[in-house]
Amino acid sequence: MNLETVALWAGFSLFVLVMLSLDLGVFHREAKEVTYREAILWSAIWIGMALTFNLVIFFWRGQSVALQFLTGYLIEKSLSIDNIFIFVLIFSSFGVPAAYQQRVLIWGVIGAIVMRGALILVGVELIAAFHWILYLFGAFLVVTGIRMAIHQQREIHPDRNPLVRLARRLVPVTPGYEGSRFLVRRHGQRWVTPLLIVLLIIESTDLIFALDSIPAIFAITLDPFIVFTSNVFAILGLRSLYFLLGGSVQRFTYLKYGLAAVLTFVGAKMLVAGVYVVPVILSLAVIIALLAVSILASLMVPVQRSPQ
Repeated sequence: MNLETVALWAGFSLFVLVMLSLDLGVFHREAKEVTYREAILWSAIWIGMALTFNLVIFFWRGQSVALQFLTGYLIEKSLSIDNIFIFVLIFSSFGVPAAYQQRVLIWGVIGAIVMRGALILVGVELIAAFHWILYLFGAFLVVTGIRMAIHQQREIHPDRNPLVRLARRLVPVTPGYEGSRFLVRRHGQRWVTPLLIVLLIIESTDLIFALDSIPAIFAITLDPFIVFTSNVFAILGLRSLYFLLGGSVQRFTYLKYGLAAVLTFVGAKMLVAGVYVVPVILSLAVIIALLAVSILASLMVPVQRSPQ
């Protein structure tokens, strides 16, 4: 790794740290319920930053790499909507007050960036050493896409989560929430609050989602910097997207079929790469079309409700 590459990674990491510090320590220092207007504002800010960064890449490294970033960002951004379905279920299962949800999501974002960074570096090294792993990733994405299309909504069973069970064995857990705190001290002993249990579940479910989304971006590019930055920008906007769509996410009935089609298409793209390399611009067009059709269908076709 040369000096320019080190400076590039260090500069971007510093940018992420500064933005997270401002988000956590300045703009959202106090626990409060995020308003719809605030969610729209922050969603626009994060998307604007991603598109600005995409423009920088365009002038710095050219159109091809810029398209790779944009396609990877779109894949991550669309798949993150599936995360929101799960977050809604987790918060409702634990009865997390709206004022405390943003604190869980902010720390969840920090953990997700660290985990995904490690997974991306491992994935790049594995592909460099064993190129055939790309075909394995492709087959995995095709199977994942098909399963997403035919299976019902994923269920959440907090008590079955291994991290939760381990935490409850190692430390005492308070019976109720202690404000927005993850840890409290009682009678000289450290106690874990249910809010930390929720954070552990959020982090573990994001790890599972990362195993789907990161291979999907490897179908677009093997440049670790582009894979990482597209992931990070999508993750940074996940919290505001949750507060923007969380209340109406169930309205997008057919979106999961669009996401399933995206994963299947990307997996198929990886499987045929040895015979035909699908142009990035075509991949971007197909992904946009699949998502647009599924969103429009959700908005136009009435939801079928089961009889009472």
